[in-house]
Amino acid sequence: MSDLPVSRAFLPYPTSTLSPRIVPTDLSTFKSRGISQVERDLQQKLVEIRETYLAAIDHFNWNKLVYEAEINFEPVVGETYHLYESRGRRLLSMIGPSEWAMRHLATFRLNVDRQWLIVETSPEIDTQQLFAQAAS
Repeated sequence: MSDLPVSRAFLPYPTSTLSPRIVPTDLSTFKSRGISQVERDLQQKLVEIRETYLAAIDHFNWNKLVYEAEINFEPVVGETYHLYESRGRRLLSMIGPSEWAMRHLATFRLNVDRQWLIVETSPEIDTQQLFAQAAS
């Protein structure tokens, strides 16, 4: 260490009672802006997570309905099929809703992962009621 005297003028803090006062910076606006920005961002993330969660539950329920339905053929990956309900039972068919007078629930396409992707649902179907019936 050097024995040279350090000039007090270059120190980052006051060294005399005659030095100007140190006034802390008011950070309340910085903090309030930060808090509100973080709250908005996290609220948006929570909304997105909830939507993703609900979509995953619907996807699971539709796949369960299709796999529990009566299937009299082996579905081909990439093809489109139709789920119908008749006399308390559900069945999967290749026949389109315009060609058959049965109650059409939804149209699906089988993907490579063996999951059924919804192409369209029948407008008069209440999915909450349908999934509740399937659970009981």
